[in-house]
Amino acid sequence: MLDQLLKLDTHLFLWLNSHHSPFWDDVMWFISGKIEWLPLYLVLIAFIIYRFRWKSITILIAVILTIALADQLAVKAFKEVFERLRPTHNPEIQHLVHIVNDYRGGSYGFVSNHAANSFSLAMFISLLFKNRYVTISIFFWALLVSYSRIYLGVHYPGDILGGAVLGMGIGCMIFFGYTKLSERFMNGSLCFGTTKVSK
Repeated sequence: MLDQLLKLDTHLFLWLNSHHSPFWDDVMWFISGKIEWLPLYLVLIAFIIYRFRWKSITILIAVILTIALADQLAVKAFKEVFERLRPTHNPEIQHLVHIVNDYRGGSYGFVSNHAANSFSLAMFISLLFKNRYVTISIFFWALLVSYSRIYLGVHYPGDILGGAVLGMGIGCMIFFGYTKLSERFMNGSLCFGTTKVSK
């Protein structure tokens, strides 16, 4: 069963990766970058500060924790455990893989850090704002970033799916923890080490 899923994953990857052009090479290379999205992150930070005022401090800490946890778990709990070779390092198919700017990534690809990070952020922001347009936009961004990794030849669709599931799970978990702590602070049950005294 697992072998069949891996074969299907490989065939789907090769089909998706085979659709390319010089124009989309440049576009997907840009989308896959990290520094390139800095303006978006700054706008998002400014929007959070504008919307939540002083609460934005704890929200931004939660966002940082979300991304950091997703990034570390993707490596420590998955890449270094499963050691699934990236398509660009798989001797059986690497000659068939379309790559851009000779970029091949590290040896292992399951799960995708890009997918884990972007979907963890998307889930947290979606739960935070509870706005349909924000949700659609942020998840479209996460999907686009994730797809760019397949286009560049460094991840199978299964790597992306695994990273997305991991990221969304972490986003939900951190948001749930954030809301519970916020409720305790708001109710006065946790404030500078003091406890709420019942009447």
